[in-house]
Amino acid sequence: MAQAVRWGLTGGIGSGKSTVAALLQRLGAAVIDADAIARSVTAPWGSAIAGIRAAFGDDFIDATGALDRERMRALAYAEPEVRKRLEAIVHPLVGQETWRQAAIAEAAGYRHLVFDVPLLVESSHWRARVDRVLVVDCSPETQMARVMARDALSRDQIQGILAAQAGRVQRLRAADAVICNDGITPEKLAQEVDSLAQRLGLSSPHPSAP
Repeated sequence: MAQAVRWGLTGGIGSGKSTVAALLQRLGAAVIDADAIARSVTAPWGSAIAGIRAAFGDDFIDATGALDRERMRALAYAEPEVRKRLEAIVHPLVGQETWRQAAIAEAAGYRHLVFDVPLLVESSHWRARVDRVLVVDCSPETQMARVMARDALSRDQIQGILAAQAGRVQRLRAADAVICNDGITPEKLAQEVDSLAQRLGLSSPHPSAP
């Protein structure tokens, strides 16, 4: 059996990447969501919690046994080196679970695997592990407006997140295909994703797709 085609899906915060991932899933791809996995390993008593407690102390674990995200975000914003320390704990665990889920999906017969990875372009290894990079693109102004409407974050906090991510030009240079999600309706976005998926060979839903 031929190996499944591996897509790397990425885009800056507020680009609509998760929406595109959901559309690809409906078309029959298996989506492995790195953000969701990261949340699971930092959830109450997740596999990253012991390491986080050892590195940062009990103050960064909340009453439920999960990572205190607000406290950690504030510290990382004030001390950029903190983010690297946290990633050194979380990323190996996310990687293990990512490839476990990919193996299960491929064994189940999925021929297209979509790795939803926010920091794919910033990573030193992801490009070599996927066959194609799909970038969801929009302007920084659109990103800012969407995140402010969606999340309880200040403009300064969002700008800090944007500064920590690859720039728009860097992402576009890494792309094999681009979905422009700026100034279009959800229906038009769905059409764009469907058209691209057909060009890339994803045209028949997997039996297990919702």
